[in-house]
Amino acid sequence: MITKKIAIIGSTAYNLYNFRKDFISACLERGYEVYAFVSEYDDQWLDIIKNLGATPITYQLSRGGMNPLSDLYSIFQLAKKIKEIQPDIVFSYSTKPVIYATLAAYKMKVPYIYGMIEGLGSPFTIHKHGQNIKTKLIRFIQVSLYRLVFPYLDKIIFLNRDDPKDLIHHYNLPHKKNAIEVLGPIGLNLKDFGYTKWDDQKKISFIFVARLIAEKGIFEYLEAAQIVKKKYPDVSFKIIGCLDIENPTGLKQAELNRLIEKGIIEYDGFVKDVANRIRNSTVFVLPSYYREGVPRSAQEAMAIGRPVITTDVPGCNETVVDRVTGFLIPKWDVTELTEKMIYFIEHPGQVNKMGYQGFLYAKKNFNADHINHRLLQILEMD
Repeated sequence: MITKKIAIIGSTAYNLYNFRKDFISACLERGYEVYAFVSEYDDQWLDIIKNLGATPITYQLSRGGMNPLSDLYSIFQLAKKIKEIQPDIVFSYSTKPVIYATLAAYKMKVPYIYGMIEGLGSPFTIHKHGQNIKTKLIRFIQVSLYRLVFPYLDKIIFLNRDDPKDLIHHYNLPHKKNAIEVLGPIGLNLKDFGYTKWDDQKKISFIFVARLIAEKGIFEYLEAAQIVKKKYPDVSFKIIGCLDIENPTGLKQAELNRLIEKGIIEYDGFVKDVANRIRNSTVFVLPSYYREGVPRSAQEAMAIGRPVITTDVPGCNETVVDRVTGFLIPKWDVTELTEKMIYFIEHPGQVNKMGYQGFLYAKKNFNADHINHRLLQILEMD
């Protein structure tokens, strides 16, 4: 019997392991040889991927760059490595890997080519004051490239219902018949995020977990924290996530230091025990207006049993059931965010009530085993 091969093409090894390890295991269980393509890695991460049972393949990709020669070289490299492996399936995710891997796979006549669009990202994120010319140009280029590659994809997989409307239908992008699928969230291994009741004897605390950029709602979180602190000084506000110094919308180090010194926030930077940090907090807050797929951090918080305050925007609004597992608020609305924070401070009994409902919702909707089973069916591997 000939063993079938699948090439899973992403970018960072960290992302591939954390968000694809359960899918890789599911492929291996079905007898597939798995080749995991990564462009940002170190030897330790390559060993971790090998230990999963997959074969790591490295290639060069500039995720944020706009150099056409560099991008052409990425396509050339991918095509060469795909030719060597001769996979039966190429499955790529994230914007550039989907575009370049699809072109390379088509050129190498791979039998089945699939792409997953995990949220529309920065080019489709509208800021309070609109978009600048550079972002509009990037969006135009991205849409033009999607227009080129989508007809080659056997399936185009989205994580939420809004993205195919705002991309495929809005721009009238060509695609194969019945190619569009909405998977929903990529899910969690629920064993890693076990339900834990909040200890109501502890003081109330809020936690924000994301990159510290405007699109993720960091400035709304900080503004609300300062308002709430004046009325309830014992309440704590935690932040987990990296500063993005090169991002023009990022929080600046000086402002972060000022808020830490004033005692407004507690900041531990990038940590590996995120689940434990959420477990030791009362309410999870993500006031994002970024074009998310379905935010993983909100799923984790709900699985652990914490109520979530997030925005009523594509992706985020597919996690929270408003007033049942937390609250959906309008984007950029600091007043509404402040009110919902104060609600939990003044009604602490709602924390475990809503948190438990969130856990039940996560158990039903965010279980990676169920979602991977559906993904394998979409890819016709099951």
